[in-house]
Amino acid sequence: MKPTKQPYPFEVPFEEVRANPDAYVAAVVESLQSKFLVLPRGLGFVSYSTFEQGYEALKKATDGFVAVDPEPLVLLAFSAPITMVVLRALLGFTPPEWAYVTSQRTGIKIDQNTARALDRRVRLDPTTPLKATPATGARVRALVQTACQLLNEGPPDVGVDKIHRLDKADTADGVTGVKRLADMGVPYAMLLYERFMGRPFAGHRDSVSEIVGDVMESAIEEVLHNAGVSYRKTKRAERIAGFDQAPDFMVPSEYNTQVIIEAKLTEDDGTARDKVTRIQHLGELSMVGSPDGSPKYEVIACIDGRGFAVRREDMKKMLVATRGKVFTFRTLNRLVECTRLRNFAARR
Repeated sequence: MKPTKQPYPFEVPFEEVRANPDAYVAAVVESLQSKFLVLPRGLGFVSYSTFEQGYEALKKATDGFVAVDPEPLVLLAFSAPITMVVLRALLGFTPPEWAYVTSQRTGIKIDQNTARALDRRVRLDPTTPLKATPATGARVRALVQTACQLLNEGPPDVGVDKIHRLDKADTADGVTGVKRLADMGVPYAMLLYERFMGRPFAGHRDSVSEIVGDVMESAIEEVLHNAGVSYRKTKRAERIAGFDQAPDFMVPSEYNTQVIIEAKLTEDDGTARDKVTRIQHLGELSMVGSPDGSPKYEVIACIDGRGFAVRREDMKKMLVATRGKVFTFRTLNRLVECTRLRNFAARR
């Protein structure tokens, strides 16, 4: 006899989920799909060929990293902005870190938002010369000067119990080490590109995290639209009366909320835990002021990614907070029929 398939938590009464949560946690975890091997390029993605052009330009302007002087590199930063990205990779800094050290050394204030905006502008159009406005000119000059100082100085002695960020294979001996590595015949540009991308693509993952998250929200919108369900999708950091943090979706509207949908796609268990905490809070809010002990609105979780598979206890909490209404990409086609959303469907 063929074994009976374990039902999903949204297919059975909540009492059954509460009585045997481990089985339903396993059912949800089994339906999770990890997408960490494929990332969207997104705006601002820098290809290796473009990065290598910047590396070669920087190498030429420094006579093979023999003379790392600010004046020619400042001019190069404006004429070939991609060299700013390569210079940052040499340092091994994030944009805010480079800006912070620069502000300390030069007195020219560059806050982290300005640093990120400048870095993004360069990555969006890495080969078009920068416009040398007074503000941009001062900041770029200060950043390049600081980079040159740090590379020429090399790491200071910080004691045996610490390590300096510049104590890397290429910069441990200042520009002498950079020149040595560049002359060895190893693909130094490739090493710097990998560093720029971060621990395997971490820097790029951070820059496209919002795009990754939008994949789930877009899928939910398609399901709701196809069913003719009226909904309100909130904007990031939007304020909604009655909520300390706006839910992702409210059905049919924020003025008569009957269903709330929280969406998250993540490969990181810490981010998944934060979303679970958020969903638990919404579950608690749904019970505040309820005259008969039943939720004022239904809380639904639409999740996916490896992050949610790590902590099984968190998944139990989410099942309780949503009364079993947890969906993944694989089960999203059941979203309307298995929740209160069916009451708002204008199309079958």
